Amino acid sequence: MVLSGNIVSTNYWTKIEDGRIRCELCPRFCKLKKGQRGLCFVRANYNDSIVLTSYGRSSGFAVDPIEKKPLNQFLPGTPVLSFGTAGCNLACKFCQNWDISKSREMDTLMDRAEPESIASAASDLGCSSVAFTYNDPVIFHEYAIDVARACAEINIRSIAVTAGYVCPKPRVEFYRHMDAANVDLKAFSEEFYRKVTGSSLQAVLETLEYIVQETNVWLEITTLLIPGENDSIQELDRMTRWIVDHLGSNVPIHFSAFHPDWKMRDKPRTPVETLLRARNIALENGIKYSYVGNVHSKAADSTYCSNCGELIIGRDWYRLSDWNLDSYGCCLCCGSKCAGVFDGPPGNWGRTRRAVDMRKYSDC
Repeated sequence: MVLSGNIVSTNYWTKIEDGRIRCELCPRFCKLKKGQRGLCFVRANYNDSIVLTSYGRSSGFAVDPIEKKPLNQFLPGTPVLSFGTAGCNLACKFCQNWDISKSREMDTLMDRAEPESIASAASDLGCSSVAFTYNDPVIFHEYAIDVARACAEINIRSIAVTAGYVCPKPRVEFYRHMDAANVDLKAFSEEFYRKVTGSSLQAVLETLEYIVQETNVWLEITTLLIPGENDSIQELDRMTRWIVDHLGSNVPIHFSAFHPDWKMRDKPRTPVETLLRARNIALENGIKYSYVGNVHSKAADSTYCSNCGELIIGRDWYRLSDWNLDSYGCCLCCGSKCAGVFDGPPGNWGRTRRAVDMRKYSDC
C-alpha cells in the first residue's frame, strides 16, 4: 500500500517497550525511533510503523547478459533487465558497488518505474528475465515482489542477486516470487562476516538451505575471494564440502576476483591462480559446476558434462562460444542432463550492456 509518494507500508516489524519499532525484515533487527532510518537507509519509522521509502525508484536500468549476474545455467545467452535501488543491509568493507549500496542520498534514485512499467520494458527489450541487483533486493522487498508479480503475468522470470541476509518469514514470501537467485556467500567463517560485513554467516546458510530444500528457485552461489581474508585452502575446503552436504552437488559456484575498493584498498587484486585453485577444490570435493569470474579464462568459465566430461557450454567472457546440449538441456555426447533451467535454443545476447531510459515506459 502506497502511503504517499514513494513511501510504502511494510509488514515485518514490532513495536517494543521503549517506544521504538523493531524492523524484522533482516537479522539486523534495527530498533528505530520516530523518523529514524535503519542501517539499510531505505526502511524507516514513519507514523509509528516501518515503511519502505524507495518504492518505484531505481538507481538505474540496463540490459545485461544473464551470465553477468552471474548465472551460467539459467537461460544461457539471454538478456536480462537489471536494476537496483539505494542502500544495503550489510556493511561490507570491500563493497564493489559502494556508490549505490552505500548511498545515503535519495537523489541516487533517478529512475522512476512502477512494476508494470518494468515488466513492459523487459518484454519490449526482448528480455527473458528481470534481475534485482546492484544492491540487495532484500531491502526493497515489497517493490521486488510487486515487480516479480507483474513480470509473471507476461511470462518474464525474476532473479534475485542477494547476500541472503533475511529473516525466515519474509524469506518465504520473497522466494515464492523468484525463479532464480545468485546468493553471495562471502566467506565461510562467522569472524569474517562479523568483522568485514557486519552480519552473520549462519543466517545466510539458512537462506541457502531454504532455497534448495523448500523452493523450486534455481540457485547459483558466488564467493568474492579476497587475498588473505577468505581464500585459504582450509576455508574453501570446508565451504565446498558444506555445499555438497547441505545443498547438493548440482549447485554451481562462482569464484570471483576482488579489486581494491571502498574501505578495503590495502588488499591486492586476486591472482588468477587463487581462483583456479578454489575452482579445483570445489570440483575435487564433488561440486559438478565451478567457475571463475572477473577474469578471462574461457576454460574455467565454461560448462562441462558431469558424466562424460565433454564441453557442453563454452563461454568467452559473457559470449557463448559452444553449445552441445539438446533442447532439454541434455549432453549431445552421452545424453546426461545438465542441471539448470533451459528453454529451447540458447540466446545470443553476448557481452553487450545497454542502458535503458525508463521514461519511455513510464505511462505503460
